[in-house]
Amino acid sequence: MDVASAGKSQAGNSDYDRLQELRAFDDSKAGVKGVVDAGITKVPQIFLRPPEDIATDEPISGERTPTQFRIPVIDLKNVAGDRSGVVAGVRLAAEAVGFFQVVNHGVPVKLLDEMVVAAREFHELPLELKVEYYSRDMKKKVKYRSNFDLYQSKYVNWRDTLKCVMAPEPVEPQEFPPVCRDVIIKFSKQVQTLGNLLFEFLSEALGLNPNHLKDMDCTKGHLLLCHYYPSCPEPELTMGTSRHSDPDFLTILLQDNIGGLQVLHQNQWIDVPPIPGALVVNIGDVLQLISNDKFKSVEHRVLANHRGPRVSIACFFTLDHCPSTRIYGPIKELLSEDNPPLYREILLQDFNAHYNNKGLDGISALAHFKLQR
Repeated sequence: MDVASAGKSQAGNSDYDRLQELRAFDDSKAGVKGVVDAGITKVPQIFLRPPEDIATDEPISGERTPTQFRIPVIDLKNVAGDRSGVVAGVRLAAEAVGFFQVVNHGVPVKLLDEMVVAAREFHELPLELKVEYYSRDMKKKVKYRSNFDLYQSKYVNWRDTLKCVMAPEPVEPQEFPPVCRDVIIKFSKQVQTLGNLLFEFLSEALGLNPNHLKDMDCTKGHLLLCHYYPSCPEPELTMGTSRHSDPDFLTILLQDNIGGLQVLHQNQWIDVPPIPGALVVNIGDVLQLISNDKFKSVEHRVLANHRGPRVSIACFFTLDHCPSTRIYGPIKELLSEDNPPLYREILLQDFNAHYNNKGLDGISALAHFKLQR
């Protein structure tokens, strides 16, 4: 059965075998792009959002108004001088929104553009060149796949991904696809430098010394997720990425000019508009845990779109692929009688295993690790 056959099954068809359709999609190794390339005009059933998922949009949708809240934009241009204003801006955004954008961040705009082009070029390779990278092996450091939670999810997201684990253990250059190899290596180094700086600001925003989070190995691990969202014939029936929060310390996101990223803020979905040359930054679950809820890891999602393909590169600061014996819990310096620990101490591999096993189910992984009071 080819990938296009998934489109023949319609809701209400008693012959529909979801697992069989998922396996056919997975076995094709062609991803969502393969489904689109097959010429479908209807969204196949495995991608359809169930009614209960669509219903959760109802109370948080609303009229867009001119006074609508906007995601903070922080200018890092003069950070070499007095950085107190930047730290204050980072603190406010991390505590109240969990998301902000940075401009004048030091990563060359030319490199940003080249990274978007390289990610698109990989996903648009002929299948026979792309298929050798297709894998669901959790230990493989460079792999292409569609939906890490394919078999756990309520519905398949309209998204393919090239995942590259960049640190702490370096990857041999020949492991990367030739079409994007050089750009990924350059981009990763630049983002690593920016990440180190942002963790200094975040440490200071918590009232700690600038190296505190770095000394906790928050900057040690780094991976890139090159997402590709093909144009969708019926975008209202599916989702580019389901609502979720990130299972890391921090995410730096490069998005193209298509748009579609939304953040849940005060019970409303807020657009994160593409700003030329800007990078989006968001707090991850583990940083919320160690900050004892001082910083917020908020839910976000990506809409499917008639326009496309949409390309984004999510840079995760995480030790997902570096098993560590280090115990992470709320930072002791932040705790007091009035601010007791809200979470139990964890191993990162336990957190990641829980997140990966449940998939993007709309429930925060943090709830599982909260102390009962």
